[in-house]
Amino acid sequence: MVVCLSCLLFLLLSYSKLCPWHAGPCFSTSPWTLSSIFIPAALSQITRSLYISNGVAANSKLLLASNQITSVSSVSVEVVNTFWEDIQYTQVPVADAPSLKLYDFFDPIADHNHSVEMNRSASLCLAYLMKYHAMSLLDAHTWTNSMRPIIQPNAGFEEQLIHYEFQLFGKNTIHMVSSPMGMIPDIYEKEVHLMIPL
Repeated sequence: MVVCLSCLLFLLLSYSKLCPWHAGPCFSTSPWTLSSIFIPAALSQITRSLYISNGVAANSKLLLASNQITSVSSVSVEVVNTFWEDIQYTQVPVADAPSLKLYDFFDPIADHNHSVEMNRSASLCLAYLMKYHAMSLLDAHTWTNSMRPIIQPNAGFEEQLIHYEFQLFGKNTIHMVSSPMGMIPDIYEKEVHLMIPL
């Protein structure tokens, strides 16, 4: 996934030199332009006013403005944000490592998103859906995955979401299970068994 993001970032930055976004979008009559392939997929709508994206989309003035996004919660230590006027930025300095504590940000970011409802992190998006849309973790996963199929929080973040779901609802709809890849959420169990031959 990191490799794909790096490729996407390189392709979009390379393309932007040919067609600068600050001057307006460049569209071609060909359906296979980089803008038609990559730009729409970079921003996924989760609810009426909640989006999840990658760093490229979060830094695109065109995408932010065209979707009327007024707040960006950046969950990264690797991506440097471009700070645009009229956009409120919240930085969550957590790398994608299972041992890091994302849990501490669930309530503050869900509360922040409830007032402005914008975000890019799948884990924080799931916490928001549980807290403010009363979705179980399983339902939040199913919904978010239907809108953005590439989400898959790491095992450490999943454990924290499971704990948060129990804190909110007193029960869990997803459990950690042992697999050949280590502990994983049970929703990925079938997928892991298909990937690893017995």
